[in-house]
Amino acid sequence: MNIASILAIYFLFWVLCAFLVLPFGIKSHFETGDEILPGHADGAPANFKPKKIIFRTTILSAILFGIYYANYVYGWVTQESFNFLLLTN
Repeated sequence: MNIASILAIYFLFWVLCAFLVLPFGIKSHFETGDEILPGHADGAPANFKPKKIIFRTTILSAILFGIYYANYVYGWVTQESFNFLLLTN
């Protein structure tokens, strides 16, 4: 696998993990007891910390990409693993 493919697949894992990590640890103004200012959405986060989210996303995506790449190299799960799903007469 060339480096461009590795970077592209890692980026896809990173974006997916960002959406998975985003809701954890976030509290709304209602949950923290803060006053909601005019123009703010009711569910807007009161304690948004982008550095923490980026760090968690990077760690999770590195782990998942490592598993993906190890499977690519060692062939743990291959296309033939799913032959039982084929409809045969």
